[in-house]
Amino acid sequence: MSKYTGPKVRISRKLGVALTPKAAKVMEKKPYPPGQHGPAKQYRRSRPSPYKGQLMEKQKLRAQYNIHEKQLRNYYKKAAQRKGNTPDNLIALLETRLDNIVYRSGFARTIYQARQFVNHGHFHVDGKRVNIPSYNVNPGQVVTLRQKSRTMTAVEDAIAGAPGTPDYISVNSDQRTATLNSVPTYEQSQVFADVPKVVEFYSR
Repeated sequence: MSKYTGPKVRISRKLGVALTPKAAKVMEKKPYPPGQHGPAKQYRRSRPSPYKGQLMEKQKLRAQYNIHEKQLRNYYKKAAQRKGNTPDNLIALLETRLDNIVYRSGFARTIYQARQFVNHGHFHVDGKRVNIPSYNVNPGQVVTLRQKSRTMTAVEDAIAGAPGTPDYISVNSDQRTATLNSVPTYEQSQVFADVPKVVEFYSR
């Protein structure tokens, strides 16, 4: 399955997770799935099958990190092979992606915008230009917005409207830098998905 490229508001309402600021505003007014029967589904009490529940959580996770199905499956395999708790390992791999660090640091309004910024080479890691969104950032590494990109209106707007930075990232807004202090666990992350159910989905 490829990445979703349709309207972000629609997929946000379907999954119940606001993927963009616009989606958050719409979901406040319409807290139910899209479509003709959306309002009715808001009040329908039905218990999804274990498989359907796991599938929904997997879709939520993919959408929040803007990654392909194959990418998430590969991340799961790596997480399962590591020592320790698999949900924590999976979140560690996802949260330390460069595009996610840019987004969590408030330099982009959405994960989609963060991916675009990285693709266009606007960020450096420890002084080296990196244009790979999936690049793994290690604790202690510094992500810097390149000098020529610091006056970008889109970045300034993102910083002005940033909701706050998680504890595992230190941001210097004036210098346009972000440092990964530590690798977050599932509980420390800001992800809106039941990650253990995602692990159950892939471990079937």
